[in-house]
Amino acid sequence: MDHLRNGVDGFGTVGTLTVSGDRYAVHRISGIAPPDWPYTIKVLLENLLRHASLGRVTPSQIESLLGWGRADSFARAVDIHPTRAFLHDTNGVPALADLAALRTAVAERGGDPAHVNPVIPVELTVDHSIVADIAARPDAAERNVALEYERNAERFRFLKWGRDVLRHVAVVPPGTGIMHQVNLEYLARVIVARDGWAFPDLCLGTDSHTTMIGGLGTLGWGIGGIEAEAAMLGQPLSMLIPPVVGVRLDGELPESATATDLVLTITELLRGHGVVGKFVEFYGLGVARLSLADRATLANMAPEYGATCGYFPIDEETLRYLRFTGRTPDHVALVEAYAKEQGLWHRPDEPPCYTETLRLDLSTVVPSLAGPSRPQDRMPLDQVRAAVRDIVRERTGAAAREDAVSPVPYRTESHRMSEQPEDAAVVIAAITSCTNTANPSVMVGAGLLARNAVERGLRRKPWVKTSLSLGSRVVTDYLGSAGLTPYLEKLGFHLTGYGCMTCIGASGPLVDGVSEAVREQDLTVAAVLSGNRNFEGRIHPDARMNFLASPPLVVAYALAGTVDTDLTTDAVGTDRDGHPVFLRDIWPTADEIREVIEAAVTPDMFTRAYADVFTGDPRWALLDTPSGELFDWPDNSTYLLRPPFLDGVGDAPEPVADIRGARVLASLGDSVTTDHLSPAGAIPGQSPAGRHLTAHGTPRAQLNTYASRRGNHEVMMRGALANIRLRNRLIPGTEGGLTRDFTAEGAVTTIHDAAAAYRAAGIPHILLAGKEYGTGSSRDWAAKGPALLGVRAVLAESFERIHRSNLVGMGILPLQFLPGDSVTTLKLTGEEVYDITGLSHALKDDADASETSRTALVHADARTFRVTVRLDTPRERTHYRHGGILPYVMRDFTRRTPLAGKPR
Repeated sequence: MDHLRNGVDGFGTVGTLTVSGDRYAVHRISGIAPPDWPYTIKVLLENLLRHASLGRVTPSQIESLLGWGRADSFARAVDIHPTRAFLHDTNGVPALADLAALRTAVAERGGDPAHVNPVIPVELTVDHSIVADIAARPDAAERNVALEYERNAERFRFLKWGRDVLRHVAVVPPGTGIMHQVNLEYLARVIVARDGWAFPDLCLGTDSHTTMIGGLGTLGWGIGGIEAEAAMLGQPLSMLIPPVVGVRLDGELPESATATDLVLTITELLRGHGVVGKFVEFYGLGVARLSLADRATLANMAPEYGATCGYFPIDEETLRYLRFTGRTPDHVALVEAYAKEQGLWHRPDEPPCYTETLRLDLSTVVPSLAGPSRPQDRMPLDQVRAAVRDIVRERTGAAAREDAVSPVPYRTESHRMSEQPEDAAVVIAAITSCTNTANPSVMVGAGLLARNAVERGLRRKPWVKTSLSLGSRVVTDYLGSAGLTPYLEKLGFHLTGYGCMTCIGASGPLVDGVSEAVREQDLTVAAVLSGNRNFEGRIHPDARMNFLASPPLVVAYALAGTVDTDLTTDAVGTDRDGHPVFLRDIWPTADEIREVIEAAVTPDMFTRAYADVFTGDPRWALLDTPSGELFDWPDNSTYLLRPPFLDGVGDAPEPVADIRGARVLASLGDSVTTDHLSPAGAIPGQSPAGRHLTAHGTPRAQLNTYASRRGNHEVMMRGALANIRLRNRLIPGTEGGLTRDFTAEGAVTTIHDAAAAYRAAGIPHILLAGKEYGTGSSRDWAAKGPALLGVRAVLAESFERIHRSNLVGMGILPLQFLPGDSVTTLKLTGEEVYDITGLSHALKDDADASETSRTALVHADARTFRVTVRLDTPRERTHYRHGGILPYVMRDFTRRTPLAGKPR
């Protein structure tokens, strides 16, 4: 109770809560928060009250939040302190590398590196390193894990060093599950009991789908890794007080619709409405009709619909799920008592007062796909064929199948000639991603559909690469218990591993010979996956169309072998007697699915799966673990280099200067994703990154993925803006990481080489963009890479929340066109020379500053226009003045921590 004895209770909210004979100190938010507040705002209030009592939050911030709902409240900032930080390996490696570099920098200044430690729990799950290299065979998972260790042993040893040396760090080893499913099924507390206190679990993670635990009544969202590093070291997260959009759910899902269809419908609805920078809460009688897994599916895809979080309040279904997944009775009792005491218990008859409300009747949801390149572009199943033919016609000038070019033969693994793919062929059918593999209803539905198909004699088409990448060992157990695994395997859906895999572009090679056929004929082919992301160039370089679908529909498209079909009317195949088989003939009923789940999914599966969650397999145990308070950065490593972000950081920042004489490195369009800015998939051999690695002795067969190389800044800066589908308006009609170098009379070159030329000439450079800049993953390297290239500012029509924060964290200035202005309306060609002035005035920390005072003036040759400086909070302006979060944290740390002696 030291917190209570030594703290300050300025708002008189400290009290006690007794549960199961245990007494907990709590901040009673129900005493000062209006009862009709959104649940998430109450959680934020508790967080502020608790940290105000420790002197970390000012009373004025609490007063600002108590004014929630007034128009002026949404322009005010508060400092949030997460309960824990949540990471995966591809973001976790660079995050821990930055902490290791901070330790090294502190030691070089004469300080004690052991003082550099996380002050909150840090949980890291290794789930982004495995690749679906091997598929559709019984030993696929074992072989993929062996390759994972072969490629990533160096990174894994570093993670073990971080686990052992840095305090409060726990690592879930490879082969356990996808981070968000592990979080949902095991790690999430909902309500935390710590040091005699009880409070809500506010989890911030370096993956944007951290929002998944919103389905469990736990507030969480994605942040950048550099923000996470600061939070680990005790720095708060600064955010504007958010509006909250309430989504009322009525009715019940029809027999033919799945949770995937529902979330694609919600994504389309909310993207159209506009929820960037807002919280979303689901309420209404329809909520009670959704299982916890369905709720988690909806919460998971909050980044796709643009919200900071998607949240379901705590209710009986929450408690049922906690008991079912092995949480202790005392903890479940605490969750219930705390939620009811604090006004966090769902009251369907008394909905909160929201900033805006939307309504969806669940009975209107229909089977759907989303694509070909954005999750919000939903289309009903009966419209897919027409949409696909339009896409193919636009690209090739001919409808799919009709007038198709002669197909090119390809060989299967057994080297027999087989059928051939053509335009609109499905070349990947992947059951993947935590969004859906955490949901028994769609997974069992896929298994039952596979059973029904096999019993009718159906088979997948031979050009389709099928894979089953699961988020938890529990799924393997219940599919096996239900007897469905053999049927999935007969269609090629053998387990490929436990990890994100295809959803993040770790899809591996296509069926032998298919890539050659696609490239020789320049075919427009498709991937169908049960993931959450389908951005251009993300899933596989040969798949120009990528469709999100429910796991049962993934199986159906593997049978059909093409997206040029209407599965509501066309047969998916023919049975043994040559009779057509339609999707409706093999689609399982809701009652069938429910009966299998009730019989096959049992609580002991969860307790067994997570009994040794931090132990790992023998391969993990046998990895040598480096020791020592300082990490010994290896020489000539192609995976781990000491990060450069603290090099040359002085004791004080330089004064903010205007940007003058800048050139445009790239002029980009709308919906530029973090995958465009920093690819995660395989490193092409002829790319700047590939050439760099081969020059350093890496065989082309071992280039691995960008995701696995995030501990090597030399590789990652060469991968910045290197997506094969990136389109730069400076060179229309081309794709890939190319631009014009204005130091060489506008010659076409790679973006990396042009940036190097600008740096050598001392010329600042900027990026131009349209709407929704930075959509997609919480990917630090989408900001770190451009920062190392020397990008000083990004001028866009609008920004996605996480990426804008990441830009600020790396010292890149986010500038937003005023309403009505754009690259097009201002007729900016990208060939202009840019001066951006008035920055020191725009960065003043004046609490009463007007909107116009937060603008800068841009001179682009003969054009002059104003832009908004998107440094939204005082803390963001501080970070920018310091050149980013890491230099600020370094200076703040050395200011607060006495150094032992002179710099070494």
